Amino acid sequence: MKSIRFLMFLGILMMVFPGSGSTQENLFKSVLQGFINKALANNPAIKEFQSRIKAVQEIPSQVSSLDDPILQFQLMNMPVDTFDFAQENMTQKVFSLSQKLPYPGKLGLKAEIAGKNITITEQDLEETRLTITRDVKLAFFELCFVLAATNITQENKIVLEQFVTIAESKYSVGKGLQQDVLKAQVELTKIMDKLIGLQKLEGFEKAKLNSLMNLLPQDALVIPHGIVKTDFNFTVEKLQAMAEKHRPLLSKILSLKERYGASKKLAEKEYYPDFNVGLNYGQREGTGMIDRPDFVSAWVGINVPIWYKTKQSRRVLETAYKVEMAGETYNRAKNQIFLKIKELVDKERQGNKTLQLIEQGILPQARQSLESALSGYSVDKVDFLTLLDNQLTLFNWQIKYHRELTDYEKNLAEVEHSAGKNLF
Repeated sequence: MKSIRFLMFLGILMMVFPGSGSTQENLFKSVLQGFINKALANNPAIKEFQSRIKAVQEIPSQVSSLDDPILQFQLMNMPVDTFDFAQENMTQKVFSLSQKLPYPGKLGLKAEIAGKNITITEQDLEETRLTITRDVKLAFFELCFVLAATNITQENKIVLEQFVTIAESKYSVGKGLQQDVLKAQVELTKIMDKLIGLQKLEGFEKAKLNSLMNLLPQDALVIPHGIVKTDFNFTVEKLQAMAEKHRPLLSKILSLKERYGASKKLAEKEYYPDFNVGLNYGQREGTGMIDRPDFVSAWVGINVPIWYKTKQSRRVLETAYKVEMAGETYNRAKNQIFLKIKELVDKERQGNKTLQLIEQGILPQARQSLESALSGYSVDKVDFLTLLDNQLTLFNWQIKYHRELTDYEKNLAEVEHSAGKNLF
């Protein structure tokens, strides 16, 4: 009986005092950063944006170039009775070359708009990087919780197996109740069911993490045990200032507003005509008695925007409204981000208090209560159900602590995402 109690107590200590230290923390962060780097290098969404950037980078030179000149060949004033080039004075072979020239400034504005599109796509890429980094952290932290919960549950299973042995021993000699044996067996079965659930969740989280790194869902992963709580020393105001400066989403909206501004300037340029210049060369055939000189012609043409009230003016108004819209879109997005930062900081404070309460208050008290029940049970002053209840209470609060610690770290990952900057 004493050896059994010793094993139980040893199991309890293993659950209450998990290993920790700076070496473990450094390993933990190193492995996490490795996963993040691999995801940023291989995730298809990032590669998609990289290819999209290369594509839009080819646009500015296209839109800032002139239209291709037009080369024409005509047969003019050909007599249909003989089809003789020398019969009539006005019969000509005409070669024409024309070029459309947009009003000065239009091509530059088109190139500026295309350049803004490049910037917007680059900011989309940065926002995607930020999101993938957060998603890797969320999956990684959740997987760490599953592993920690599995360890605690397995250790608790060992202790409950000892409880079942003790209950069966006492019942066999007439000092215990069958109810104690059945209750211990039921709790042991529940623990085994939790292990099955944790195993399923572990597979799901590993598949999610592998997918973010563009690996096969079933590929093996090596995860260090034990999340170390991250220090947090940021105010709401400081994080909001960071977001306004660094969040790619907000920068993208500002770039979009600038693009609409350039589009408005281009629309205003449409009030002015484009030019079309050309040159004709007419070649005539002479006869033995008549020498006919060739003709040269030149022209300049413009389009006349007479429908400006229903076309150009409407275009100017459309782009002006889009500039206003982008400004309000920025204000709305900024307000949403600022609100979320406030909520996340409040959640961090609450989570920090909860962790301190569990770590410094509830867990020590639950451990002392279990140790007291264990001592009382060994001298028949505490019944078996009380001992079992104290064991399960300690187990549940250990799981609760790791759940809160994981949620705390996941909340900090959301803080980083909202602020638009790596903080931890």
